[in-house]
Amino acid sequence: MTTAPPKSPLSSLLEVPEIAEVHAPRAFNRLPVRVGAGAVLVALLAISAVLRTRTLSGQLWFQEAGAIGLAQQPLGSLLHAVRLAGASPLYYLLLHAWIGAFGTTVSTTHALSLAISLATIPLAMWIGWAIDGRRAGFFAAILFAFSSYLTRYAQEAAPFALMVALSLLATGALVLAFARRRRAFLWLFGASLALMLYTQGSAIFFWFGAAVAIHLIGRSSPASERRAIARDALLCFGAASIAYLPWLPSTIQEIGHSTAVWRYTPLLGATIPSQLLGSERVDVTLLTAVVVAAAPLAARDRRGSESARTLWALLAIPAAAFLVARIVGSFIPIWAARYLGPVVPPLLLLGAFTCARARVVGVAAILFCIAFLANPASFAPSHKSDMADIAAEMAPLLHPGDLVVVGQPEQAPLAAYYLPAGLSWETTLGRDTHPAWMNWDGALSRLRSTSPQATLAPLVASLRPGQQLLYVRPLTEGERNWDEPWTQLVRLRSAQWGGILAGDVARGTLVQVARAPHDYQSACCIASSAVLYRKAPTR
Repeated sequence: MTTAPPKSPLSSLLEVPEIAEVHAPRAFNRLPVRVGAGAVLVALLAISAVLRTRTLSGQLWFQEAGAIGLAQQPLGSLLHAVRLAGASPLYYLLLHAWIGAFGTTVSTTHALSLAISLATIPLAMWIGWAIDGRRAGFFAAILFAFSSYLTRYAQEAAPFALMVALSLLATGALVLAFARRRRAFLWLFGASLALMLYTQGSAIFFWFGAAVAIHLIGRSSPASERRAIARDALLCFGAASIAYLPWLPSTIQEIGHSTAVWRYTPLLGATIPSQLLGSERVDVTLLTAVVVAAAPLAARDRRGSESARTLWALLAIPAAAFLVARIVGSFIPIWAARYLGPVVPPLLLLGAFTCARARVVGVAAILFCIAFLANPASFAPSHKSDMADIAAEMAPLLHPGDLVVVGQPEQAPLAAYYLPAGLSWETTLGRDTHPAWMNWDGALSRLRSTSPQATLAPLVASLRPGQQLLYVRPLTEGERNWDEPWTQLVRLRSAQWGGILAGDVARGTLVQVARAPHDYQSACCIASSAVLYRKAPTR
């Protein structure tokens, strides 16, 4: 009779009590697999569509208006405008085609992001199923259907939903190609890496996380596979880098000349990952499932298994991405939830993978996540700006040829979207010949070189008697984040221009006609106020 070897303290620590299993209803199991999966998918798409259309026709904020303005440029000049705006081109090319087919209303421009966000649900089911079976596929589809990040950015004309979709493909392809060694997915991994860079510069966070994850997979793989894994990784990253070379000069130009508008304090835990997953309750719920499922895979005899490599990869991608984002965020204002979209898919796939293995704990975690995320009002703002309210009050008072002056230059695209056509445009940067989008190239130095009095006095003098000037300035009182060089200067220039116009009223050169908005609703982003002046008759 042989006796079992004594357990090490680590093995005893990792030993998890037997957890009850939960099975699907027998009636569901009797359905053909495709029928059952299709029914679940249709239900999730319908629920998610309801959650993600609550504010589909709501207000824009200035970044969305600028995106629409860029996408409306003729195809021949669109890439040049995107370069000057300091952006990456893929989303704007897609939006250009979308606008050509469906128009530029708020709801139709938001619908592109909505369609992309809904497409992630079947993609997540397919990837989760391929990685760890049917339950993981269902749980992945549920988490993506209720994702707070996707619910919020499904209702914005912005590249964030597209970035999540591409990151989902890249994460799934990485796990299948490297942890599961299904090399047919290498092409999908490399293509997704390149497309992510063409969508947003924050893709570099995912690149770093993916490199660390592949390194860990290689270390835990048999020695005979390590060289092949390294070769495949170099092939994918190299091909993606070569594909990005045409846009690399534009990225270098942006880094050197684009103006940093805001500063986001990089406090891990205070806002991240809670703002990515919906709340701290979701963080804790999914973390519980991760701990329960990870403990058996950490045992010595299972550390090199495909399941363990999958777990380490899904853990490493967000951990390494957060680390590099934290470091970069100390120098560049990148630490904001909307820029960390590439990390959302590995986090959600990690949750699905571990919940599928945590038995009743995992099922309970999924149910709790559904309950915590069922109310989109808690994380998707319903009022982004008040420019639509200003335009509703001022548009009936404006006439073709009237002049609009915008104190915060990046708000000009938003004002141009809502105000009627036929107006002349000026910002504190000077004459604005393309108010539909913002040129960020050297914006700070250009604003520093302006002289309010030297610019505004000739403008007022050039107005004909009876011609009107609408001055739109940001509401900065009580707002945080107005202490960066750009925002400080915007605040100063706005006050200077406002003071000069008030002096013109006192001298009788201008007559104040109206103010807006009368019914101010607090905006989640940047709010504005407006004053309409009329040139007084000459005496």
